Amino acid sequence: MSWPLAANLSLLFPELPLTERVAAARQAGFDGVEIQFPYDTPAKQLASALAAAELPLVLINLPAGDFVQGGPGLAAVPARQAEFDAALAQALSYAAEAHPQRINVLPGRQAEGVERASALDCLVANLRRTADAFAELGIGVCCEAINRLDIEGFLISGSTELAELIAEVDHPNCSAQLDFYHMARMGEALPASVAVLAGRIGHVQFADVPGRGAPGSGEMDFEAALNALRQAGYEGWLAAEYRPAVAAEAAELQWLVQWRQQGWAKAGEA
Repeated sequence: MSWPLAANLSLLFPELPLTERVAAARQAGFDGVEIQFPYDTPAKQLASALAAAELPLVLINLPAGDFVQGGPGLAAVPARQAEFDAALAQALSYAAEAHPQRINVLPGRQAEGVERASALDCLVANLRRTADAFAELGIGVCCEAINRLDIEGFLISGSTELAELIAEVDHPNCSAQLDFYHMARMGEALPASVAVLAGRIGHVQFADVPGRGAPGSGEMDFEAALNALRQAGYEGWLAAEYRPAVAAEAAELQWLVQWRQQGWAKAGEA
């Protein structure tokens, strides 16, 4: 089994404007793209760039409020329900024009003064509402765990916590987003992470550890991780969400060629 590869345009090709990164991803041989928060770019403009490059938009994040600035975000904060509702409405409007295949809802950090149980209850309810809303557009919803070494206080940080969350949401349009980098940073063996989430994985992202660089720049055993995905029957996308080294993009993309040679990635134009 091999998988299509998506370029995360929030991190890759940073020297270019966002819409030009789409064409760069196509030229590099990626099969699709994902973007963390594309909302500063008009949806019609992004859709036009995607159509010109003949690439699908695989995933975007729901707006997350102050999360990027160090705050708790929106999805698991009961006092911010109105802000979450506005973010959901914004994402629905954007998605209607940009047509992502999936929307990722970030759990965010546990807010000061909010008990974990209350935060989780809020997150579960918001994931169900989001899954209902996007089901009408034929768009899947996912949620991810992020390691607490890079982001202290993140609400969901390991594969077991993520599996428990998805089970609690119990919605056919809500799945787990598995990020190899974050699970490895939490000290998990990736085959074990895959096993815990097997049957619930809707999207996979990757970067090497410990530096979140391109595959081959660190210590991650990608062969073991991808073999585990094969055994789990995963049939979705693999998305490259790593930080490229300065002026080394072309050299770093050798991993993509190697992955195709090894049969991990679908044959493309690279």
